[in-house]
Amino acid sequence: MTTFYPILKREMKSYFASPLAYIVIVVFQVISATFFFLYLKGFLNFQLDPAYSLNVGEFNMNSLVLVPYFETIRLVLLLVIPLITMRLIADERRNYTAELLFTAPISVRSVVIGKFVAALFLLAIMLALSAINIMILMFHGSPDSGLIISGYLGLMLLGATFLSIGMFASSLTDNQLIAAVLSLGILLLLWLIGSLSVSSGSLLGYVSVINHFDSFGKGYLDLKDFIYYLSLIYLGLYLSYTAIDSERWR
Repeated sequence: MTTFYPILKREMKSYFASPLAYIVIVVFQVISATFFFLYLKGFLNFQLDPAYSLNVGEFNMNSLVLVPYFETIRLVLLLVIPLITMRLIADERRNYTAELLFTAPISVRSVVIGKFVAALFLLAIMLALSAINIMILMFHGSPDSGLIISGYLGLMLLGATFLSIGMFASSLTDNQLIAAVLSLGILLLLWLIGSLSVSSGSLLGYVSVINHFDSFGKGYLDLKDFIYYLSLIYLGLYLSYTAIDSERWR
């Protein structure tokens, strides 16, 4: 694992040496901030409705702003994370640096973990910047801090899961566009399975990557959701490791 840090440093430099990281961060912030202010505006308008005083327990800042805001961010992550992961392995092949990297005295495990943690840092930066919106919300009331913490914890786990799957997709090709499309396709499949869970039984509901976020987005922590996301993260990294290692010994 001594080679983990050089890989991490190399990946972080490659992210911010190109406009990709900045574009992804800006797009993410613009979309999330736009929807946040729409939800906040709707909540402020709803406060002027006489019905608000009758339904204040059901329709409050948490349910009208925070919950839909977290639901929006998870959708934005679905769209932008394939752009982050598409270059992780595919770019090495495209630039003919894959053979040099995979034949160097560096363990495949260090390569996979280093690249994954670098992408995880970028994800953490994106989510940290989006918390500025929550700070603005605090000027208009007292949002549930437990809901905020659980929501961001869920987003971090969900985003890490997307990253691991995206890395696996990138390990299968040397074309970044194909890697992005393949990653998005897998994530959409795991996402849409949730819509079939009501009519197709609880097994599909458990497999759905989005159903496990619901409790986080509502302020609840459930052990089975942690186990699900951590297991899927491990699976994505293991499949990436297997794909790279198999190529290394060809």
